[in-house]
Amino acid sequence: MPKFLIHLFALLALVWSGPALADVQIHFHSVNGSVLFGRYPHTFFVLEGTLESTGKAVNENYGFSARKATTAVLRGPVEHMVLAEKPKFIKKTNRHFTMTITDEQYYRIIAEKDKWQNAPGKYYSLDTRNCIHFVGTMAKILGLKVEYPEDMLRRPKKWLNHVTSLNPQLGAKQL
Repeated sequence: MPKFLIHLFALLALVWSGPALADVQIHFHSVNGSVLFGRYPHTFFVLEGTLESTGKAVNENYGFSARKATTAVLRGPVEHMVLAEKPKFIKKTNRHFTMTITDEQYYRIIAEKDKWQNAPGKYYSLDTRNCIHFVGTMAKILGLKVEYPEDMLRRPKKWLNHVTSLNPQLGAKQL
């Protein structure tokens, strides 16, 4: 066998057996919802992929909500929770855009999620700390431009479309 073929096969074997490229993607979702029927409008994010530093598989999602859906939400801060959606439900939501993130960004997002989750007292406020503010905080960690127009604070789909328009580098289309 010619020497160059041996080198070529050795190179291909090395490339083929090398570590898989690792990355984590973050997807930003909205739920249309209905205040009158069933689920409230909502936004959340999904993390999936593989961490480069550890090879750990990532398949998580987080949203921020009031612990109880009562009229008390209209009067001021109420008890909060960070929640996860079921995979079957996620498939029915609107995926607005996706970004590939570094391990460092992943850990920063998880640390921020933990801060919101473990905040003492009544931390959910419909006007100042709702699911939009939670997801917006994560987007800011990733360097995205984020605004909170008053007319969008209870309209997650419209708000994520607005974030999309503020960040043309995403190459995402409005839904």
